[in-house]
Amino acid sequence: MKRSYILEAFVETPWAILPSKLAVLEEIVVRHVSGEKLDAEEVQTRIHGAKRPDDRRVNNVAVLPLFGTIFPRANLMTDMSGATSAERFGSAFSSLVNDPEVNAIVLDVDSPGGQINGVEELSRKIFDARGTKPIIAVANHIMASAAYWIGTAADELVISPSGEVGSIGVFAVHKDMSAALEKDGIKVSIIKAGKFKIEGNPYESLTEEARSAIQLKVDEAYDGFIDAVARNRGVKQATVRNDFGEGRMVGSRQAVRLGMADRVGTLEETIVHLLNQNGSPAMMRAGQPENVSPEVSDLSSSKEMQPVVDVERESRLARLRERIKP
Repeated sequence: MKRSYILEAFVETPWAILPSKLAVLEEIVVRHVSGEKLDAEEVQTRIHGAKRPDDRRVNNVAVLPLFGTIFPRANLMTDMSGATSAERFGSAFSSLVNDPEVNAIVLDVDSPGGQINGVEELSRKIFDARGTKPIIAVANHIMASAAYWIGTAADELVISPSGEVGSIGVFAVHKDMSAALEKDGIKVSIIKAGKFKIEGNPYESLTEEARSAIQLKVDEAYDGFIDAVARNRGVKQATVRNDFGEGRMVGSRQAVRLGMADRVGTLEETIVHLLNQNGSPAMMRAGQPENVSPEVSDLSSSKEMQPVVDVERESRLARLRERIKP
């Protein structure tokens, strides 16, 4: 039964994450607790489908990955799976904001979300840094739930052509172990002080009163999520609640139409775009920013490809792409 106790502690906190990814995390915890040796690279690939990219710089543009599951602080999962600690990410972000050699910050986001603790603090930190230097979040390719809560705080939100954003919602899980305990011939007696001290415990069925208390926590977190996205995107709370997917993920074109993202583009295009800003202190929310070179305009408007190839231009872009690759 040891595995169930640990899983109960793991999932009882409210989550802002894709439900399917929480199920994968549970499986990883089960395997670890059972004594199975887990290779860090294997865990990263199983949970996230890829290895965590490194922090990097391209000239004066800093690229900060928001990768994998988000936890409040560094723990076994962040160390083993390449997940993100909100606390560490916030510290790294602040350092980049204060670094005079960094003219722009790109948040390279590929995350299913995570635990809600620490998420609004990080989102607010990024929002409050607006105006110091361009801060662009790129959904590359998943910006879900808590990651969307954070990513929307940037000056601009770019989504890759095959990317998805959204999953605005919060949930908690209660595991009732009473039937399994009875089957194993185990009877648990709890001695308590405090009327609600043991409500929601895993040794008995969830009472309606306890369910209501947990629902209240989930609703409170959800309301905070809605408020933050409304603030970050400059829209009404009702718009976020009713028009931003209602808990579903939304593809790139629909996300731009709904106002959930600003434009469709790749991480590479975003960095090239910023390199051509010549230190401009802010990005425009819609359309092409000022002082954009024809080279970048061509790159970000793929539907207007010229029939004649500019060899010199293509050579310059190829060199930039090599420098941008992690």
